[in-house]
Amino acid sequence: MMSLKDLHPVERPRERLERLNPEALAEPELLALVLRTGYGGHGVLELAQSLLKAYPQGLAQAGYQSLKRFKGVGPSRAASLVAGLELGRRQARGSPQDTRPVLDTPAGVLAQVPSFVKSARKEHFLAFYLNARHQLLHSEIVSVGTLSASLVHPREIFAPAVAHAAAALIVVHNHPSGDCSPSLEDKDATRRLARCGELMGIPLLDHLVVSGSGCFSFRDNGDLKAA
Repeated sequence: MMSLKDLHPVERPRERLERLNPEALAEPELLALVLRTGYGGHGVLELAQSLLKAYPQGLAQAGYQSLKRFKGVGPSRAASLVAGLELGRRQARGSPQDTRPVLDTPAGVLAQVPSFVKSARKEHFLAFYLNARHQLLHSEIVSVGTLSASLVHPREIFAPAVAHAAAALIVVHNHPSGDCSPSLEDKDATRRLARCGELMGIPLLDHLVVSGSGCFSFRDNGDLKAA
C-alpha cells in the first residue's frame, strides 16, 4: 500500500488540506492527519484504511475500549480519536443541518438533472462536482452540442473541478433520440475523462446517458475505465 513518502509532497494530506480544504480530503486522509504516524513498517495511510475497514459503521460506534486494542492505535491514539469524534458530535449538534444532496447512486444524480435537459433536442453535457462525502458542491452545463453530438474537452470539465476544490465528479449528457445506449464516442469520451481524473486526483465516479424515458450508468455497467 502507498505510504506518505511515496506521494508527491503536494499530494500529501496536510498539504492538500492547506491548499484546498478539509472537504476535498477522503476519509483515510483525514484520519491519517489525526493519527499522524503509522507503526512497525505500516504507514499511517495503511493504518487509517485498516481502521475504516474494520469499523464500516463508523469509528464513533467502536468506542475507546475497542479502539485502544486495535493494532497500531493504543490507548493514547484511541483517546484522541474518541475525544475528536465527541467534539465533532457536539459541534454538529449546534450547527445547521447540511442539506446538500449526496450523489452516490444513479438515481440520486438523475434527480439533479433538469427535466428540460432529459428531453432537449440537442445534447447537453453536465458536470456535477462533489466533495469527499459525495455531496454536491457545484454543477454546471459544460457544453451544448448539435442534434447528434456534444462537443466537450477535458479542460472544460476539470477547470471547474479545480476551482471548486472538488474531490470527485460525475458527468451526464442526454441523447435526443431517446435511446440511452452509449455510442462509441460516448465510451471514448468516458475513458479520456476517467484517465484525466486519475492523473489529476479527481476521479470520475460515473457517466450517465439520459433521456426522457431512461438512464444508462457507465459505473453500474462496468464500463468506467480509463484509456
